[in-house]
Amino acid sequence: MKKNSRRRLRPLRFLIFLLVVFFLTFSLSGGLNIFLPRTWQGIGDFLPKPAYVPPAGRSDGDGEAVTTCDRLERLIFLRRAVNAHIQKDSYVPIQKMPPDLLHAVIAVEDRRFYEHHGIDPEGILRASLVNLQYGSIEEGASTITQQLVKNLFLSHEQTFGRKAEELLLALDMEANYSKDEILELYLNTIYYGSGYYGIAAAADGYFGKAPQDIALPESAMLAGIPNAPSVYSPYEDFLMAKKRQFIVLDAMVAAGYISEDLAEDAKIKPLKLAHTKK
Repeated sequence: MKKNSRRRLRPLRFLIFLLVVFFLTFSLSGGLNIFLPRTWQGIGDFLPKPAYVPPAGRSDGDGEAVTTCDRLERLIFLRRAVNAHIQKDSYVPIQKMPPDLLHAVIAVEDRRFYEHHGIDPEGILRASLVNLQYGSIEEGASTITQQLVKNLFLSHEQTFGRKAEELLLALDMEANYSKDEILELYLNTIYYGSGYYGIAAAADGYFGKAPQDIALPESAMLAGIPNAPSVYSPYEDFLMAKKRQFIVLDAMVAAGYISEDLAEDAKIKPLKLAHTKK
C-alpha cells in the first residue's frame, strides 16, 4: 500500500521540481520584470491614441466625466493617461530649465522630493511649522508628485475618496516615472497665474524670456506663484509677488542651494516685467 502511494507521488514531486526549476530560471533571466509597473505601460501604446484633454486643474477645461473603469485604466496605463493631458508643442524638457528654477521649486514646494516615494509625512510636519511661523500658507503640505496628479486628473472636491485616489496616483506616478520626469511634468503643467499654464508660457508672459534664460530672481518669483496664483502673480500684486519671492529665496538658503549673500543680492535685483499689467 505504501509502495503504491510512493509511486503515485513520484510524478507529482517531479512536476513540482520542474515548476521550481522553471520559476528560478524565469526569475534569474529577468522574467519577474513582467510584474513591474513600468512593464505594463508599453501595452498602453497598442491602445487607440487618446485625444487631448486639458488637465483637470485648468480653468478653461470642461472637465472629464470619469467612470470607475476610467480610473482603473488610468492606474494601469498611467503614461497613456498623462500623455493625453500634455501639449507637446509648448513642452520644455528639464535640460532646458535653469538649475535655479528647479532648486527654487523643490526648496519651497517639496524639499524632500528626491527622498520620498510620492507621499511625505515629514514634509507635512515641516510645512505646518513653516506656515505657523509665517501665520499663513507659505509651504504646501502636498508633495510635488501629489500636486502633479491633482492638477492633471482630479477635481477640487474635498472628499476621502478623492484624497485616496490622489495618494494611489502619486504612488503610481513614482513607480512609472523618474523624479526628473515628474518635476518636468509639474513645471510644464502647473498654473502660474494671469492665464499662464506651464513654465514656457509663464517665463515668456512675465519676463519675455525663454525658460533657459531666466535668472535667479526671476526663477524664485516664478517658483512662488503656484502656491496662490491669483495672489502672487506680479501682474495682480507686485508687492505680494516680491514678498513670496523673498520666502522662496530664504527656502533655497535653508535647503543649501544658494548662499545668504546670493539670496540677498537676488532680493534687491530689479525685475523687468514683460507688461505693466496682464
